[in-house]
Amino acid sequence: MGVLMSRRQTVERVQKVSLAVSAFKDGLREQPSTRRRAEAGTARQGTLEQEVEEGEEEALAGPSQPEESSASKAAWERLRDGRGVEPEEFDRAKRFTPPAFIRPKRELHDDEPLDISLEQREQILNDEMCEICEVWTAESLFPCRICHRVYHDGCLRRMGYLQKDSAMEVTETAHTETGWSCYYCDNLNLLLTEEEMYSLMETLRNCKIIPESCLTQDDFLHYKHQVHKQQFEQTMPKAQEEQATLQFNALDPDKKGHIEWQDFLSHESIQLLQKIRSQNALLRLLTAKERERARTAFLALDQDHDGFIGEGECRQARHTWFRKHQKEMQSCNVSISHVGPISEGSPASSRNGKSPEKILPATKQEETSRSIDWPGFLRENVAYILAARPNSAALHLQPLA
Repeated sequence: MGVLMSRRQTVERVQKVSLAVSAFKDGLREQPSTRRRAEAGTARQGTLEQEVEEGEEEALAGPSQPEESSASKAAWERLRDGRGVEPEEFDRAKRFTPPAFIRPKRELHDDEPLDISLEQREQILNDEMCEICEVWTAESLFPCRICHRVYHDGCLRRMGYLQKDSAMEVTETAHTETGWSCYYCDNLNLLLTEEEMYSLMETLRNCKIIPESCLTQDDFLHYKHQVHKQQFEQTMPKAQEEQATLQFNALDPDKKGHIEWQDFLSHESIQLLQKIRSQNALLRLLTAKERERARTAFLALDQDHDGFIGEGECRQARHTWFRKHQKEMQSCNVSISHVGPISEGSPASSRNGKSPEKILPATKQEETSRSIDWPGFLRENVAYILAARPNSAALHLQPLA
């Protein structure tokens, strides 16, 4: 196991060194011309390593402009690297090396139509070894409800991703119909490319948002007003302000009067994805478990099996992605390698299933509403499926009525 951990450390170290070298090279190119003239008068020819060392020494010794506090700078770096909030009380002396997150890159074919078959079901198989320590110990592994990864609770604790207040919740939900999202899938910000992440960071800086801080309703609305004014050069309409208020309430289900930073970041990440990427590109982000769950939901709504559902039923399905099941639900007695997505037709989901009050309005609308096929159902729901990944009870994308 030591060899495997060293490999992870090496990858992270190489990435950090590459970033440092690039930064110093950029700094050297931007240095004043007086230094270049002084160097021209000497016969010495330095190597790239010497230039990097000199640039580092001058950056440390020379006069500098007023900078952000070290805590704020570290928070922006964590945001850039997708590491999230690091708990202050965590004992880092006993922790594993955090994973080196590599942000995705856009491909040329991302916007092309994607054929996801409704009839061809996908077999859901989880990994057999822990993602962190790469050791197999059967039923003691916690599966992710979104991807194929599995984890030991002890490894999650040593990584700093499982604290005392969340350990019991993970233990209770990982093997149930509710499921648990791993730290990759729980963080919607990791879906952004480097270019998209820098765009979001620039917006947050321009709007004076402090990373890793909670936002009150006034803060959230002020931010939304600023973003709208920067984008459209006009005041945000009253209707959009009311929608922003509804979104804040959805992000604050416990009515604490503020929203957590991670919930705000997830909301802004999914909003940016909707603005920048096409629906076909978003469909490529869905995992096999999410596609299979979408099939189950569509087939349950397609009562006459003609391949179409009503528009009201499609809107109703958007709310099901965020449904949280009761914690006292009994654990699923299935092998860890076959833990699948949430089934809308399972006994657990029927407990909180569609009530007659919800079914009747949708049935009345079927005569006048448009019909939606399977590809249309996926395109119209993909953003909501992605927004439902985090473990938080907050609704990171409020479905429209």
